[in-house]
Amino acid sequence: MSEKHSEIAELLGPTVESLGLELLGIEYLPAPGGATVRLYIDVAAADGGQPERTVTIEDCEAVSREVSAQLDVADPISGNYTLEVSSPGLDRPLFTPAHFARFLGEQAKVGLKLPQDGRRRLQATILRVDGNTVVFGLDGAEFVVAADNIDKARLVPDWAALGMAPTKNSPSKDKPGNKGGSTGKQSSNKPAAGGKPHAE
Repeated sequence: MSEKHSEIAELLGPTVESLGLELLGIEYLPAPGGATVRLYIDVAAADGGQPERTVTIEDCEAVSREVSAQLDVADPISGNYTLEVSSPGLDRPLFTPAHFARFLGEQAKVGLKLPQDGRRRLQATILRVDGNTVVFGLDGAEFVVAADNIDKARLVPDWAALGMAPTKNSPSKDKPGNKGGSTGKQSSNKPAAGGKPHAE
């Protein structure tokens, strides 16, 4: 996580928690026309178990309102930016070793900061987490990656197991899901991502 990611996460984490939610992670995407700050939130799990419900569009809107006000006061981001708040969705992002440990045996798509064995990207099974390293099963062998070298990672949903596999009559690109609404600090022409609540 970069210094800017850490600064924003430390600033906003308590605010998200005060709403009964968990800040999973942040994507900070600087661009010439203005940065994008994307927050992924989830419902806090009770006693280390699974959350009792899923994130709603109302949750995203509440976080967006509170966080926007806090960012206006603290002003950690220079220049224009767009704030986006989203639930993790089925292809949830994985930011920390603890996130990987929660989904052992699942498939993940991983992008690396620095190449390992000639690879910058891989899709592999999460076997285990050893301290600050994640061990993947790849091509019948173990592939060990330092958490600090993981740029981006997401789960790969098993659409068939979820009963959402595309049929011959439905195009594969149209995965099931409802559209979320949008709200937020600065308007954006990007539509809300399908299949997960999302507030801009």
